[in-house]
Amino acid sequence: MPYRSNSDLPASVRSHLPPHAQDIYREAFNHAYAAHRGEPDFEARAHRIAWAAVKRSYEKVGDEWVAR
Repeated sequence: MPYRSNSDLPASVRSHLPPHAQDIYREAFNHAYAAHRGEPDFEARAHRIAWAAVKRSYEKVGDEWVAR
């Protein structure tokens, strides 16, 4: 399901990513969800695409995600 706001994101995303990275995740997920709807495992694919989008702008340093 598409996410309307960052507060709707899965707890694992909200608790690990800073707010701007959550925005990136949400927007990428929603776009991928719509683009791949009807394909096998489209929701899992949307989550993978969203994480890939975050990793283009953020990197994990220790336990924190920081902007590149």
